[in-house]
Amino acid sequence: MTSNLKVDYILANPPFNISDWGGENLQEDVRWKYGVPPKGSANYAWIQHMIYHLKPTGIAGFVLANGSLSSNTSDEGEIRKNILEDDLVDCIIAMPGQLFYNTPIKCSLWFVTRDKKNHRFRDRRSEVLLIDARNMGVMVDRTHRELTNEDIKKIADTYHAWRGEPDTGEYEDVPGYCKSATLDDVRKHDYVLTPGRYVGFAEEEEDDELFEEKMERLTSQLSEQFKKSNELEDKIRDNLREIGYEL
Repeated sequence: MTSNLKVDYILANPPFNISDWGGENLQEDVRWKYGVPPKGSANYAWIQHMIYHLKPTGIAGFVLANGSLSSNTSDEGEIRKNILEDDLVDCIIAMPGQLFYNTPIKCSLWFVTRDKKNHRFRDRRSEVLLIDARNMGVMVDRTHRELTNEDIKKIADTYHAWRGEPDTGEYEDVPGYCKSATLDDVRKHDYVLTPGRYVGFAEEEEDDELFEEKMERLTSQLSEQFKKSNELEDKIRDNLREIGYEL
C-alpha cells in the first residue's frame, strides 16, 4: 500500500537504472499520474514517487542517470513530456563524469517543485533552468573527479539567482553554461532536457595576436622544446651506456 505522507522537501540519490524494481506488480499504482514507468527501469518510477509525496508547495532534489533526460524507451519520453507540461521541473544540472567511486556513469541533478509561483521566490511558471556543469571539477586521482567549493558555489548561486532569492544578484544566461528556457523552448526540443542542447557554446576570447607574431612565438617555443628533448635523449643514452647498454 502506498503511504499518503506529504512532505515539504525531498533529497534523494535513488539507484540508477534499476531493472528489478517490481514494476510488473505496480501497474495500477496511484503514483503513476504521468504514465506507467517501464518494467525494465525504475527511473521514472522514482521521479513520480517523489512528486506524489510532495506537498502543494513542496520541492524535491534528486540525482538520476543522464539517460533520464532524453530517453524515449517504453514511454519514458511521454512521461517526461507530461511532467513538463504540468510545469513541475524547475532546474536540471548536467554533472561531470567520474564523480562516483562505484560507477563511471554520468548523472544529472533534477529539481522539481509543485508551485513555481511560490511566494518565497519569483514566479517561474513555464520556465526551466538548465545548467551544463560537465566541464567543472578537478581530477583528484586517475579515475575520480571532485567539484571544488568554488564550483558548488557557482552552481548554487546561479540557481538561487534564477529563482529570485534575496541578495543573490541578477540572473543572466551564460553561453555554454546556463540557460533559462521557456516551456515552448522545451517543446521545440521534443521535451529532451539535456542542458547542452539549450546553453549553446561558450564565448571564446578574441585573439588579437597577429598571425606572423603568433607563428614566430610558437615556432620559437617548439624549437626550445626540441632542444630540451634532444638533451633528455642524450642523457638517457649516457645512462644506458654506463650500465652496458647501447642504443
